Amino acid sequence: MLRDPVLSIIISTYNQPKLLRLCLESYRNQTKKNFEIIIADDGSTIDTKETIEAFSDIVTKHVWHPDNGFQKTKILNKAIFESKSNYLLFTDGDCVAPKNLVDVHLKSREENVFLSGSYYKLEKESSKKITKELINKNLFKYKTLIKLGHKIKFKAVKFVAPLSLRKLLDKITPTKATWNGHCSSGWKKDLIKVNGFDERMVYGGEDRELGERLENLGVRGKQIRHQSCMIHLYHKQGYITDEGVRFNENIREEVKKNKSVWTNFGLEK
Repeated sequence: MLRDPVLSIIISTYNQPKLLRLCLESYRNQTKKNFEIIIADDGSTIDTKETIEAFSDIVTKHVWHPDNGFQKTKILNKAIFESKSNYLLFTDGDCVAPKNLVDVHLKSREENVFLSGSYYKLEKESSKKITKELINKNLFKYKTLIKLGHKIKFKAVKFVAPLSLRKLLDKITPTKATWNGHCSSGWKKDLIKVNGFDERMVYGGEDRELGERLENLGVRGKQIRHQSCMIHLYHKQGYITDEGVRFNENIREEVKKNKSVWTNFGLEK
């Protein structure tokens, strides 16, 4: 364990121990090692705890609370409190990281900026075939995806193209930089200034709302979607409701209308 990590990686999870195992495996082979990992667990059962214990060599803390419905924002705020670094990277336990993920985020960070990464979705059958061995060798390769039976999409350019080309694409992409829960990073001090995640939020845009308040603060989003692309493993999503999406949209509209920076429902109550 590092006493003074330069990066805290906060990984959210909920009852997906098999996917979390593959996710964590991808952090054992990072080209940069000076980071800590905090698992933000939204109420998983013992299976997840046992999976995390198997990665005690790289996981610093397991932050957990009882299952009371979708409370991702609440457990993420708890993880922020537990983090030791002044720079934080957020991702999900269903996402596999490229080997240079930590390196890219550390090299790309700037004052008054948050970084916006991306993901590439695999379908169910290809996701089933992902193994520890593939992650440790050549998962982020065109030929590997073909062998998995995956039909390559144009978006795969985000990790199969040379890094120099991906850097260029990040400079010219028209896609707006947003705070994405699967792969975004920023300064801890900036997250504290906006009071962290809004704990009222349910599933659907809850991560982007944080980024919108950061923008109102004057913290600019920087696009690194082609340099920092995760592979998202397939799983069912049973927690999306139309009512919840509308509820979140109303909060985001208020943030936009009032140019809000602070939430009264965040880190500080």
